[in-house]
Parts: sequence; C-alpha cells; structure tokens
Amino acid sequence: MSDKTMTADEVVSRLRSGMTLGIGGWGSRRKPMALVRALLRSGIGDLTVVSYGGPEVGMLAAAGRIRKLVTAFVTLDSVPLEPHYRAARESGDFELTEVDEGMFLWGLRAAANRLPFLPVRAGLGSDVMRVNPGLRTVTSPYEDGETFVAVPALRTDAALVHVNRADRLGNGQYLGPDPYFDDLFCEAAEEAYVSCERLVDTAELTKEAAPQSLLLKRLSVSGVVEAPNGAHFTSCAPDYGRDEEFQREYVSTPWPEFAERFLFGDEEAYRSSVRAWRKERP
Repeated sequence: MSDKTMTADEVVSRLRSGMTLGIGGWGSRRKPMALVRALLRSGIGDLTVVSYGGPEVGMLAAAGRIRKLVTAFVTLDSVPLEPHYRAARESGDFELTEVDEGMFLWGLRAAANRLPFLPVRAGLGSDVMRVNPGLRTVTSPYEDGETFVAVPALRTDAALVHVNRADRLGNGQYLGPDPYFDDLFCEAAEEAYVSCERLVDTAELTKEAAPQSLLLKRLSVSGVVEAPNGAHFTSCAPDYGRDEEFQREYVSTPWPEFAERFLFGDEEAYRSSVRAWRKERP
C-alpha cells in the first residue's frame, strides 16, 4: 500500500487538454474548488466536463475551458441558475448534453460497473428525448416487454472530488448529511483525485464516525490532496457552510475582474485575497 498524497498542482500535472473530466459534489455543495482553482491556473482546456454542476462549471465556462458539458443542472443553490454558465451557454461557447438527474446517476452507475448503458424509465415522454436525439431506447427481453431509455455510461478520464477526511492511502470519508455521488464519480473514472479538509491516520477515520461514512475506497483513488477549506465557497458540512457573501461577490463580479483578484497565484494567495476582500467590506 502506497502513500498517495500530492499537491493540487501535482494533480493538475496529470491532467491534459481534451480529456473528459468528472467533478463531484452537487450544485454549490462540497465541490473540489481547490483542485478546480489549480486547474484554472493551468493552461488545460478543451474539456468535456461531467458534473451535477455548480460554480466549477461557471468558472471553467467563463474561462473558456469547456468544449462540452454533460449535466443535469448547473446551480448555486441559493442562486438558482449559475450566471457565468448561463452567459457562456447563451453565447454558444460549448456543446451541452442535459439529461434528467436520474438518467445522469444511472450513467455514472453504468460507467462504475463497466457497462455500456443501463435501462431507466426516467426521460420517457419528456423533452429530454427530443433535445438529445442520440439517446436510444431498449425493450425488455422478458414477458413485460417494457421500453426503457438506454442511458449511456458516463466514463471519464479523471475525476475530482472533495471529502471531509481522508488517509494517505486514498480512503475518503464524508461527515455531512449527504454523500452525493462522489464514490461513483471515482469509480467511473480512469483516475480519481480526492481533496480533503484534513488528512488523518486510517484508524482515526472510524474513531468518531461509522464505517458507513467511508465513502471512497483506496482502490478507486489515484491521489489525495490535503486542502483545508478546499471546497470554499461551496459548503462542506459539517466543517463549514456555504459562504453566501462570497458567492454573491462571485455572481456580481465580471469574470475577468474576479479571476484577476482571486485566482492568480497558489492557494495561500487565494486565501489571502479572500481575507483582504473581507477587510475591505464596509
């Protein structure tokens, strides 16, 4: 068993332009923002992004890094529609595949199980089928003869996720109320990189939390990054909630200005910029 710890920049060094990238979390909740910021500081682009989208989609879209997006939604939760994503989409900056949330989930499950597709009822009778003419249906071979949507597997080259705790081997733990689907993002990817609020010894993972909280297994994880506050400004319950004030600043600030102020430099520079911005607030 090997030590898989690395830095955010080392993770990005293993990524490349043109790849398909899965990003965990949900909306503006527990997004791997430290890894996304490192990605934005690189020259990597032409990405196909697979995500239950939040600000990471908005930032990558505003920076012109997305070629295609596969998603069920892009939201900031308290802000229903991510504005930078909306602007990029209205400008036709990238290709979009938008499906039902359940279809997206089963696409991840198919990929995690190395299946080409999985049949679901979701999407039948809706405009999802109309706006995605490439989707196919399949008929049950049994007596029922029911028709299903054949949701294709959402295979990715790499996945980025964030959890509360992890050990150096790649076991990852969530402590909040919802695991989201970070385990499936990791299992659906060729390589998976996990950032965490705190690195701990393996034995400590179950000292104060149930074994069921061990969401990520080391076999599906390629690298681990200790990144305190690494989901900011999204939430990472119970460690911290969403930074609503900073999220409003992100929403209201033109992208070039926001990027210049908060995304230049490393993570310490980012934290310093946020602290400086707070001191300037009336």
